[in-house]
Amino acid sequence: MIAVVGHQDLAPWTLALLEEELYARLARCAEAGRTGLVRVGQGLPVAFGRAAKQAGLALVTVVPTLNRVPALLRERDRRAAGELLLLSEQVRLLEYDPADRDACVRVDERLLRACARVLAIWDGTASNGRDTTAHLVAYARSHGIDVEVLWPDGAERVPDQVGGELP
Repeated sequence: MIAVVGHQDLAPWTLALLEEELYARLARCAEAGRTGLVRVGQGLPVAFGRAAKQAGLALVTVVPTLNRVPALLRERDRRAAGELLLLSEQVRLLEYDPADRDACVRVDERLLRACARVLAIWDGTASNGRDTTAHLVAYARSHGIDVEVLWPDGAERVPDQVGGELP
């Protein structure tokens, strides 16, 4: 499996750039028979899902549950969840609270352990307590997972837009 991690506060033009970059890399993974893995959310997960579909890569989307019932997502993630479900060949339900940052990090770590490769959309900044991209890159590397960092020319973050992280 191949997963994506990265900043949640990417500028819209950055997401468009990344979708093209991701497509090129995922097309090679599709030829090798790999599967893409993403946790439901807006922004980067949707760009990854679109690129995976275009590249012919099977996509698995992880959806949170609470007490075996799909969890209520934040308003901004609901439309993205719908699109990701349509793009996916498989959906996995995992028990965690999507509003709990620590629970999300634990799930992200668990998901990364199931992957052979991680595409990290990362500008190289250290973790600030809200954005866990640096932590997830270090975690993947420490577990022997191949990590490729992508930060295309012209990429930008819009920090006031949203805080946090989604793999």
